[in-house]
Amino acid sequence: MFKLCASVNLPEAYLVLHRLEQAGIEARVLNEHAQGGLGEIPFLQAYPEIWVMEEADAVRAREILAAFESTEVPPGKLRCAECGEESPRNFEICWHCGQPFR
Repeated sequence: MFKLCASVNLPEAYLVLHRLEQAGIEARVLNEHAQGGLGEIPFLQAYPEIWVMEEADAVRAREILAAFESTEVPPGKLRCAECGEESPRNFEICWHCGQPFR
Protein backbone atom coordinates (compact mmCIF):
# COMPACT_ATOMS: atom_id res chain seq x y z
CA MET A 1 0.00 0.00 0.00
CA PHE A 2 1.38 3.42 -0.91
CA LYS A 3 0.20 7.01 -0.81
CA LEU A 4 -0.50 8.28 -4.30
CA CYS A 5 -1.38 11.86 -3.35
CA ALA A 6 -3.20 14.22 -1.04
CA SER A 7 -6.19 16.09 -2.40
CA VAL A 8 -7.41 19.60 -1.64
CA ASN A 9 -10.95 18.36 -0.95
CA LEU A 10 -13.00 15.20 -0.61
CA PRO A 11 -14.92 15.44 -3.92
CA GLU A 12 -11.65 15.70 -5.85
CA ALA A 13 -10.24 12.72 -3.94
CA TYR A 14 -13.24 10.64 -4.95
CA LEU A 15 -12.94 11.70 -8.59
CA VAL A 16 -9.37 10.35 -8.60
CA LEU A 17 -10.44 7.22 -6.70
CA HIS A 18 -13.18 6.47 -9.24
CA ARG A 19 -10.77 6.86 -12.16
CA LEU A 20 -8.38 4.44 -10.50
CA GLU A 21 -11.19 1.96 -9.87
CA GLN A 22 -12.35 2.22 -13.50
CA ALA A 23 -8.81 1.22 -14.50
CA GLY A 24 -8.98 -1.81 -12.23
CA ILE A 25 -6.70 -0.34 -9.57
CA GLU A 26 -7.75 -0.95 -5.98
CA ALA A 27 -7.42 2.20 -3.91
CA ARG A 28 -8.80 3.90 -0.79
CA VAL A 29 -9.44 7.44 0.43
CA LEU A 30 -7.99 8.02 3.90
CA ASN A 31 -8.45 11.05 6.20
CA GLU A 32 -12.01 11.22 4.91
CA HIS A 33 -13.32 12.82 8.11
CA ALA A 34 -10.15 14.53 9.33
CA GLN A 35 -11.20 18.03 8.31
CA GLY A 36 -13.50 18.08 11.32
CA GLY A 37 -10.35 18.15 13.43
CA LEU A 38 -8.93 21.30 11.89
CA GLY A 39 -7.55 23.50 14.62
CA GLU A 40 -6.66 20.44 16.69
CA ILE A 41 -4.47 18.88 14.00
CA PRO A 42 -2.32 20.63 11.37
CA PHE A 43 -4.28 21.38 8.17
CA LEU A 44 -1.77 19.48 6.01
CA GLN A 45 -2.61 16.31 7.94
CA ALA A 46 -6.35 16.85 7.40
CA TYR A 47 -6.26 16.61 3.60
CA PRO A 48 -7.93 13.52 2.10
CA GLU A 49 -5.31 11.09 0.80
CA ILE A 50 -5.56 8.52 -1.99
CA TRP A 51 -3.75 5.28 -1.23
CA VAL A 52 -3.20 2.50 -3.79
CA MET A 53 -3.29 -1.04 -2.43
CA GLU A 54 -0.79 -2.74 -4.76
CA GLU A 55 2.74 -1.45 -5.37
CA ALA A 56 2.57 -3.08 -8.85
CA ASP A 57 -0.07 -0.50 -9.85
CA ALA A 58 2.18 2.49 -9.07
CA VAL A 59 3.11 3.47 -12.63
CA ARG A 60 -0.46 3.22 -13.99
CA ALA A 61 -1.87 5.04 -10.95
CA ARG A 62 0.58 7.93 -11.41
CA GLU A 63 -0.30 8.13 -15.11
CA ILE A 64 -4.01 8.31 -14.26
CA LEU A 65 -3.34 11.01 -11.66
CA ALA A 66 -1.23 13.02 -14.14
CA ALA A 67 -4.00 12.79 -16.76
CA PHE A 68 -6.58 13.93 -14.19
CA GLU A 69 -4.45 16.88 -13.09
CA SER A 70 -3.78 18.02 -16.65
CA THR A 71 -7.43 17.95 -17.73
CA GLU A 72 -8.63 21.43 -18.65
CA VAL A 73 -12.25 22.43 -18.17
CA PRO A 74 -13.64 23.68 -21.48
CA PRO A 75 -15.62 26.92 -21.28
CA GLY A 76 -19.38 26.94 -21.57
CA LYS A 77 -22.18 24.71 -20.38
CA LEU A 78 -24.05 21.59 -21.46
CA ARG A 79 -27.82 21.39 -21.37
CA CYS A 80 -29.28 18.03 -20.35
CA ALA A 81 -31.59 16.57 -22.99
CA GLU A 82 -33.61 14.84 -20.25
CA CYS A 83 -34.29 17.58 -17.68
CA GLY A 84 -32.93 20.76 -19.33
CA GLU A 85 -30.54 21.57 -16.46
CA GLU A 86 -27.18 23.19 -17.27
CA SER A 87 -23.89 21.63 -16.18
CA PRO A 88 -20.22 22.52 -16.80
CA ARG A 89 -18.79 21.10 -20.06
CA ASN A 90 -16.49 18.66 -18.28
CA PHE A 91 -19.39 16.80 -16.62
CA GLU A 92 -20.07 13.30 -17.93
CA ILE A 93 -23.52 13.03 -16.33
CA CYS A 94 -26.15 15.59 -15.40
CA TRP A 95 -25.73 16.69 -11.80
CA HIS A 96 -29.49 17.09 -11.48
CA CYS A 97 -31.02 13.91 -12.96
CA GLY A 98 -28.01 11.61 -13.46
CA GLN A 99 -28.49 11.10 -17.21
CA PRO A 100 -25.26 10.79 -19.23
CA PHE A 101 -24.38 13.52 -21.72
CA ARG A 102 -24.04 12.24 -25.26
